[in-house]
Amino acid sequence: MPHIAVKMFPGRTEKQKQEFAAKVVEAAKTVFGSSDASLSIAITEVKPADWDADVYSPEIAANEDALYKRPGYGTLAKS
Repeated sequence: MPHIAVKMFPGRTEKQKQEFAAKVVEAAKTVFGSSDASLSIAITEVKPADWDADVYSPEIAANEDALYKRPGYGTLAKS
């Protein structure tokens, strides 16, 4: 394992998503010692108007203790 779930605004090309997934897979293999067979990546596009309700509030702000990289926006942004 791991399964890596990415949420982002629409607008990236299929080629960009494939390249991103390939680089994340390589990083996971290097850092975690994972194999290709044990990794999965999902990319979900979220409309900007839905970001706060669907992603920021339930997944980012509600899981502050699990964040390894904070966003530079919203209530969790460092001043």
